[in-house]
Amino acid sequence: MLTQFETLPAGLLEATAAQLSEVLPGPALIHLPGRHTLPLFVSVLLHGNEDTGWQAAQTVLKKYATAELPRALSLFIGNVEAARVGLRRLDGQPDYNRVWPGGEAAHPAEQAMMQQVVDAMRVRGVFASLDIHNNTGLNPHYACVNRLEQPFLHLATLFSRTVVYFIRPRGVQSAAFAELCPAVTVECGKPGTPGSVEHAAGFMEACLHLSEFPQHPVAPHDVDLFHTVATVKLPDEASFGFGAPAADIDFVPELDHFNFRELAHGDLWGQVKADSAARLQVLDESGADIGDRLFDYEKNAIRLRRPLMPAMLTRDERVIRQDCLCYLMERIAYA
Repeated sequence: MLTQFETLPAGLLEATAAQLSEVLPGPALIHLPGRHTLPLFVSVLLHGNEDTGWQAAQTVLKKYATAELPRALSLFIGNVEAARVGLRRLDGQPDYNRVWPGGEAAHPAEQAMMQQVVDAMRVRGVFASLDIHNNTGLNPHYACVNRLEQPFLHLATLFSRTVVYFIRPRGVQSAAFAELCPAVTVECGKPGTPGSVEHAAGFMEACLHLSEFPQHPVAPHDVDLFHTVATVKLPDEASFGFGAPAADIDFVPELDHFNFRELAHGDLWGQVKADSAARLQVLDESGADIGDRLFDYEKNAIRLRRPLMPAMLTRDERVIRQDCLCYLMERIAYA
């Protein structure tokens, strides 16, 4: 159930992500006034183990504790129960970044809550939307957009010159808010990485100071643009590991070092056990499995069939089961 506040709840700015469930009754939407009245929307902790966004919000709010915010701010704090134990989501919970309007899975209570958030922000005339995340693999800081429109690209490049365009998975926060305003998801590396909180806080504050979006296009030398063309998942019935020859799928131990590297045809990802029929599930933007077009399994070795760039590869087996192994991207020519 969503709780909305018009002031900061007592003790909020002193609470760690793990302590938020002691301060808040659950997911919360906090509306704060500012000099510009159309609010910046910021969502944090859609995944409970990704606390950089919350720490960045604390940093900004503490800075303006005795001063007027440059722009009104609406802060959505998501899965506080998962944050209490440092997990992406609890068993039995849906992913809080798959249940926004436009999603495919049926989770009525959570979907109704996210619809309530969207409706509240539509009424307030939201200016822009930021969804702040961490990830579990070795990834650079980058921004993601669901539309290749200039205000979205301007917003994204305020955070990073590396920008990823995607339309799947469905039901993500940024896609829902793209119907209302420029919206971006930012990925801040692993939780606890030095400099991540400062980078996210600086981005959030820069957006609070924006009065409008530039009319001119983003310059080609200011952006490296990629398109997510497929999502790679593991079949539920298959065992897997990293340097684990007894598993159905044994990935090379350094797999997460492949993130944001432009890999070549024939690059090795791992091995399939000789007596196993396990195959990677590779879903394109329409949801069709295109695994045979992107991966080769000759002599049980898993190799790329064509050059691609992965993102969000991780060795965290729980996260892989709950979400995916990775996304596959291609560079977009931008001029």
